[in-house]
Amino acid sequence: MPRDVVAGDLLRQVWGFDGFRPGQGEIVEAVAAGQDVLAIMPTGGGKSLCYQLPALMREGVTVVISPLIALMRDQVRALRAAGVGAGALTSGNTQDETDAVLEALGLGELKLLYMAPERLASGGTVALLRRAGVTAIAVDEAHCVSQWGHDFRPDYLRIGELKRVLAVPLSAFTATADAETRAEIVTRLFEGQEPTTFLRGFDRPNIRLAFQPKDSPRTQLLAFVAARRGQSGIVYCASRARTETLAAALTAEGHSAVAYHGGMEADRRREVEGRFQREDGLIVVATVAFGMGIDKPDIRWVLHADLPKSIESYYQEIGRAGRDGDPAETLTLYGPDDIRLRRVQVDEGLAESARKGADHARLNALLGLAEATGCRRKRLLAYFGEHLPEDCGNCDLCLSPPRLFDGTQAVRMALSAMLRTGEWFGAGHLIDILTGNATEKIRERGHDKLPTFGVGRDHTRGQWQAIFRQMMGLDLCRPDPDRHGALFLTEAAHPILRGESSVTLRRDTTLRAKAANVVHTQVSEEDEPLLSALKSKRRALAEAARVPAYVIFPDRTLIQMAQSRPQTLDQMAQVNGVGAKKLESYGREFLSVIAGDQPDMHPHRRALAGRPEGALFDRLIDVQKRLARGEDGTEKPLSCSTAQLRRIAETHPADKAALARHLDAPRLDRFADAFLREITEG
Repeated sequence: MPRDVVAGDLLRQVWGFDGFRPGQGEIVEAVAAGQDVLAIMPTGGGKSLCYQLPALMREGVTVVISPLIALMRDQVRALRAAGVGAGALTSGNTQDETDAVLEALGLGELKLLYMAPERLASGGTVALLRRAGVTAIAVDEAHCVSQWGHDFRPDYLRIGELKRVLAVPLSAFTATADAETRAEIVTRLFEGQEPTTFLRGFDRPNIRLAFQPKDSPRTQLLAFVAARRGQSGIVYCASRARTETLAAALTAEGHSAVAYHGGMEADRRREVEGRFQREDGLIVVATVAFGMGIDKPDIRWVLHADLPKSIESYYQEIGRAGRDGDPAETLTLYGPDDIRLRRVQVDEGLAESARKGADHARLNALLGLAEATGCRRKRLLAYFGEHLPEDCGNCDLCLSPPRLFDGTQAVRMALSAMLRTGEWFGAGHLIDILTGNATEKIRERGHDKLPTFGVGRDHTRGQWQAIFRQMMGLDLCRPDPDRHGALFLTEAAHPILRGESSVTLRRDTTLRAKAANVVHTQVSEEDEPLLSALKSKRRALAEAARVPAYVIFPDRTLIQMAQSRPQTLDQMAQVNGVGAKKLESYGREFLSVIAGDQPDMHPHRRALAGRPEGALFDRLIDVQKRLARGEDGTEKPLSCSTAQLRRIAETHPADKAALARHLDAPRLDRFADAFLREITEG
């Protein structure tokens, strides 16, 4: 059978999907064909399927190297729920769990073995993988091999040697690899041999992008969340203390919210992770310690209460929203203090000067996105080397175009004030000079005598604060950590001072949490009671099985159930996300919620539910009943077993000789002609 047919059949039977997401099919084909593959795909783009499905298409075991214990556990649970043999060897295992995985491996019951990179340091690992019959390696979060990256894992450097020793193909997957990191992945994982590379784009069009300057940030946060009550979301903060205070503020407003940061006890962190996986509508207020390895598909929004440290971090963190492909939202709040903090963190870091320059460039890209005057998605994708021909229509600037003004003269005034004061002062003092506010500090230094004193009275103090923030965002000036954050000019500022270039700025607006601006992602009012009942059933099943709710079914599947209201198992099998194993495990439970109790279906027929073979099975049953006593109704009663009828329905024998492999002579004589008519004409 052609490989693409096998892939499509497995996709429907195991995962319950009718087709691949964009870009998945070609990657699955290349991996299944045994090619070395490097795939850069957007977060939430379906990377895991691209190595899980090929593992079922080949003989032997696929070993998956992943740095994220929580993600490995989630994927193993989801695979087992779908009927796939999978296990994980991690430091989080109990001895009994490890023994069970090793036993299953020895018995040949596993198709996918997940392993933390640290296990590669063990001397017995290679021998174990050889005995297990490993035929392929998959590497998740492949950017962790980059020694310059913040996610660097030293044991990832052992993977290239593992590939060479086992002599098997390797596929590497990541969502956060710029050109420099991609080159490092090729060198270290593929030992310089160029793999088949797929750059599947960074666009997540279902995610709405938005930035807002801070203006009473707690009020902005509470307004945003209030307009999305009941939706699961993540609030990212720059400090541990801030996670606690904002979680308390949300709780006080009646939201279900918890804090999460690296300073918490490990048991408490695991409790939060477990609640977030299981509970609908929980909000986690966290540092960036949260999120890696969280595979919850129905996170509806991500809000940054503080500016992320780079555009890569921003992209990775917002990518945790809307992994199910349904609409999701993001909002990033930022201000001059955020910009100063991130600049100082780079300048005071221990990296060499070249690396600091690269980190400033990454921060500049994020600030450019924050201070953009046109479509944000165009700018975001351009950073990753992609061209979006038209405005996206799904960012705040597309939906509400900003008011722009020529800020060249104002910027020149500000730059001049910096130069005339020796680049020794911050924005507050400079604004006093520009607005003519003769403070004691101004008079003591004689700054009220400067030519720039009072030249900016046409702008209010608030407007000047916005101008200085945008200047910092455009990297026209930076805070100097050696001068207590005093602003100094960058090279980019000098052409403006010389009159060689101009600057366009935005007039600040404050986010209004209007219902019209909120993304609605659930169901119509008519279907809401049924969706609620389906979620209640899912919660009960998840708690009984001690798994995250989405392992039973994700929101997207329940929404389709509520909208299509299947009345039979055959109809239930057509719902996206309902594979054969999940239909077997949960189909009747959810069908009873929608359509009431159903008559029991024979296991052999249930195994064919939703497939053309099921309809053929039913027609063969009817034929058998009609001919049970022969054409004239006088012959000896004769029937076939349901197992025989299932095999016939699945194999579609084309003639009597093929049918004879399933039926003995008397049954062949009684049923063959009628069965073959149903097979060929049905």
